[in-house]
Formats: sequence, structure tokens, C-alpha cells
Amino acid sequence: MAEEDRQRWNARYQGQVEAREPSRFLQSLEARLPRTGRALEVAGGPGHDALWLARRGLDVTLVDISDVALERAAESAREAGVALRCQRLDVEREPLPPGPFEVVLCLNYLWRPLFAVIPQVLAPGGLLVFAQPTQSNLQRHAHPSARFLLEDGELPRLVQGLERLSYTEGWTQEGRHEARLVATVRGGLT
Repeated sequence: MAEEDRQRWNARYQGQVEAREPSRFLQSLEARLPRTGRALEVAGGPGHDALWLARRGLDVTLVDISDVALERAAESAREAGVALRCQRLDVEREPLPPGPFEVVLCLNYLWRPLFAVIPQVLAPGGLLVFAQPTQSNLQRHAHPSARFLLEDGELPRLVQGLERLSYTEGWTQEGRHEARLVATVRGGLT
């Protein structure tokens, strides 16, 4: 299945020609995010969010299953003059890079077992930034399909071993119904 996933995502990214802007949600957290330290973006595709973090001064590792996406991210980093570590990784079969990370970012990717390992790679006071559409998103959009969506109200139950700093769920400016969360290691700095 992993090779099928890799091929599917490679084909998808091969067809994308324009670069995307960083997530509005991520940018809205600018004052809360550190400007130094290490960051990990999980399933970050062509790296528009990872690049935004790198431009802020973070040492960023981007992991994704798609070779094409990682090549695009590396090229964008070179053009922007920032360092970006790109690593092909199937997070459903391989461990995350070793931490500690001051930021772990995961937007638009859902693999529930990931929540059990994130606390192990976060630095004390480090932040998990997570956003994913919920089942309510299907009221307006056919994609992503239900199998890739959170149940409404599910996200807080998935996040164990972390202290929730902010949580919202509802329709976003972008027209998607998302659950959005910022959390830290319990007892860490905020």
C-alpha cells in the first residue's frame, strides 16, 4: 500500500504547477510560534508551510511520502535561500525523526496513531499545531472523503499527554469545516 500511496501522491504533485501560500491558520499563530529551534512538518507535501517556518528562523525538517513533493520543497527552499531538510518517510510505517522539536506541524493529514508519538518528539514547551477537516465538511465538499475526516468533536479525545492551548472547530474563512488545535507538552511553557 505504501508504494501505491507514494505513486498516487507523486502523480498528484506532478500535476500541480503553482505554489501555494502558507496556511492562514499557521500564519495566525505567528506571535505564539518560536523563531528559533527545530520544527517538524508531517506530511507537508511541497513544503509551503515548512518554508514559512524556515523563513522565520526555525531549523525545519519536512517529511512526506512523495518524492515529487519533496523535490519541489527542496527547490523552493533553494530559491528562497533557506535551509530545509527533506526526508521521504511513510509515517504510517516508519518512526518520526528523533526530536526534540519546538514545533510539530500537521495540517490536512490524519493518521490517528500519530497522536501517541507526537508527545515523544516534542521539546518541553514545544507546540503541536494540527488542523484537519471534520465530517461536517461533507455538507459542502465531496473531498476529502469520510475516511480521511475527523468525526465532529473527535480531536480533543485523540490528543493525550498534551495540554490543549487552543481548540476550535467550525467553518473557516477558506470554506472548510475544520478542527484546529494548538497543544504543548504538559507542564511545558506556553
